[in-house]
Amino acid sequence: MPDNIVKPVSFGIFASLVLLGIYFGTITLISGWSFAKDQFSDFWYFVVSLAVGFGIQIGLYMYLRDLIKGRQGGGKVLGVTGATSTMSMVSCCAHYLANLLPVLAISGMVTLATQYQIQLFWAGLIFNFGGIAYMINKVIKIKKLL
Repeated sequence: MPDNIVKPVSFGIFASLVLLGIYFGTITLISGWSFAKDQFSDFWYFVVSLAVGFGIQIGLYMYLRDLIKGRQGGGKVLGVTGATSTMSMVSCCAHYLANLLPVLAISGMVTLATQYQIQLFWAGLIFNFGGIAYMINKVIKIKKLL
């Protein structure tokens, strides 16, 4: 693997693992390890897809950042927001707030998130895909400029 790819790939893998760690840590703290295993068993394909998509976005961001810095992209600074990744994370874990938010008197929103858990997963995947497509588009445009 070329040197300019190793760092972004490493960061992407690390970001995916961190997101999975946050997923398991949050659910375990809220509902216990057994529940976390059951939920992952039921929804592993969504959770892993979201984590991998997040890692890809982080890797692409690192690649873009290094490309711009290393090749003196001049005033063509790229602003990449974390909105898509944040939305993916929120959609991934929002339904787990059902155990905490009733205490905070926001149970209506949590009930809605819990009822639409699968739809939120799909929304997260769509945002993830959109974020990846956006980042790839920026890589292509920046490479043409440099």
